[in-house]
Parts: sequence; structure tokens; C-alpha cells
Amino acid sequence: MSDYLSQAEIQAILDNSPFIAFMGLTVDSMDIDKDLIVLRMPMRPEFERRAGTGQWHGGAIASLIDTAGDYAVVMKVGAGVPTVNFRTDYLRPASNTDLIATAQVRRAGRSIAVVDIDVHDENGKLVAVGRGTYVPQAG
Repeated sequence: MSDYLSQAEIQAILDNSPFIAFMGLTVDSMDIDKDLIVLRMPMRPEFERRAGTGQWHGGAIASLIDTAGDYAVVMKVGAGVPTVNFRTDYLRPASNTDLIATAQVRRAGRSIAVVDIDVHDENGKLVAVGRGTYVPQAG
């Protein structure tokens, strides 16, 4: 795992995916040495649980968790990686806020990578946590 991608390269890959571009994800920061990436997703009406509430739908949060976990591995292997499994635990509602996902690779072996993801609101409150497993093989 030595084909590290830059923040600009990761952002370009995100922007090139129709679904991820619709999510509006941006790379807030990355730290290759700490196996860490931070993604931000802005609230938009399509992500609301009910129209006009500003409250996030769980599916949008789960998508953020899976994507952040995936790209924590992608930044190290240099190519897309498939998701094997991921889990989401919702801790509190989030309303009228961007969401910030911090994903850290816990272990990256030859066949499986495990990533923990914390999702906070703009005030730093923990909204959800997730764990994903991915296949860290480039290509």
C-alpha cells in the first residue's frame, strides 16, 4: 500500500462520482501517517427526514459513513475499494448542520481493512458512529 493519493486527487475522485457529487462531499483534511480522512457533507433538502424539518435522514448519514470509511482506505491504496460490510449506530438527531465524518483505518491487511468512522455536527456533537470493512486491493 504505497500509492498514496493527495487531498486534491481524492477530491477529484469524489467529484467524479455522480452519487458522491450529489452528496456534496468535500475533503476537510487527511493525514496519511495517521490513516485518517475527514469529509464534510452539507445539509440539503433532499437529505431531510421530513420536508422542512432540517433533520438528517439516516440513509444519508449511513452513506456518509460508508463513503468516509471507503476513502480512508482509498487514500492509501490509490484506487477504489469495495465495501464488504458496514454498520451504523445513530446516537442523536442532527438538524440544520453540516455533518463531518472522521474515518480512521484501524487495520489494513492484505485482504481486509477495518475503519472506524465518527460523525459529528458542526458544534462537535457526536451524531453517529460506524465501522466498515473493505477490500484494500488496488484496482
